[in-house]
Amino acid sequence: MEHKPYAIKSAYFWKISWCLALASFFIFASLYAVQPLLPVFVEEFHVTVSTASLSMSLTIIGLIIGLLLLGFLSDRKGRTIFIKLALLGSAIPFFIMPLFPSFTVLLVLRFLQGIALAGLPAAALAYLSEEMDSRNVGVATALYISSNALGGMVGRVAAGYITDRFSWEAAFYVLAFLGVVVFLAVLLLLPASRFFTPSRLSLRKDFSGFLYHLKNPALLLVFGLGIILQFSFTGIWTYLPFHLQGEPYSLSLQAISNMFFAYGLGVIGSPVAGWLTGKFGLRKLRLLGIFVLAAGIFMTMAASIVMIVIGLCIACLGFFTAHSLTATSVSETATHHKGSASSLYLVAYYIGVSFGSTAAAPIWENGGWIGLVSFAGVLPVAYILLTQLVLKKMKKRAY
Repeated sequence: MEHKPYAIKSAYFWKISWCLALASFFIFASLYAVQPLLPVFVEEFHVTVSTASLSMSLTIIGLIIGLLLLGFLSDRKGRTIFIKLALLGSAIPFFIMPLFPSFTVLLVLRFLQGIALAGLPAAALAYLSEEMDSRNVGVATALYISSNALGGMVGRVAAGYITDRFSWEAAFYVLAFLGVVVFLAVLLLLPASRFFTPSRLSLRKDFSGFLYHLKNPALLLVFGLGIILQFSFTGIWTYLPFHLQGEPYSLSLQAISNMFFAYGLGVIGSPVAGWLTGKFGLRKLRLLGIFVLAAGIFMTMAASIVMIVIGLCIACLGFFTAHSLTATSVSETATHHKGSASSLYLVAYYIGVSFGSTAAAPIWENGGWIGLVSFAGVLPVAYILLTQLVLKKMKKRAY
């Protein structure tokens, strides 16, 4: 009997969709849960702000390494095995980290956790495209991507709330048990691949596909924009807890964690931006998203908490609009090896997260909130204007 891809009316379609949505929710909750906890790490482990921020950036570096490594292995060994290992490998470190009073041990485990986390994004979209009917795969993909943003938001809020009420160790144990539950659900319910065909290409040919994109100036500009957008956005959110715990606000960790609900606008902004692209064009909407991001960032300079919250909401709307349209432009700009081009953009995106977590620390330490906001607000606007000049010169040379 010949197998057909799962259509939207199939029970297996929804099994896969909800399994990957759950997995995505946990993976991204695990990735970003430490972001509101940085001031707690500074106080408890007696480390600097820069050192505390390594609990985010080292995880991202591990994730980048994992994406490059596990992406190749997923093409050769299968999809579901890496999805399951990602969940198990992400949950286990949360059980171990509270057992050691050493911040160095925590950093090592966060780095290893980052490598494990990569198993899901390295395999999930390929698994969906192989197993789902092409007419319905967009529904499953949208559910998966929305769960990314939702997991990141809830992970930050829940970690801050639990830490404020109990301790950071309690927050990690809750994440660990959640990971085990999600792992067991995926282990029991996720269908095996039916259409996976192992890649027979040599690693050399795969690497040549990556190198091909690094020789394309137009794609390099897009990758650079991914780094810049995340640097500014992550930088603001990473040092927001330090800003709001200080005078004149003196907010609790729970109150600060509630600020991350602003990410809900990202869940709305991305699909709306995709819908409006057909009417107004990708470049115009992306440019608008960048200016909205910058405006929201600058609004956080206000003394009023209400204005800061509004600014964060506007920044989220602008960022997720600009990011989703930049990711879309990758496949349009790449003429060959579109899959590897998308992987490279994902790598660039997470490099931006890493830089925004740790490389922004000197700006915060020397310029405070005003210095950080000024830099983060100007940077994406300056980059996109510079990009427009470079693209115009490239067009003139082409003629």
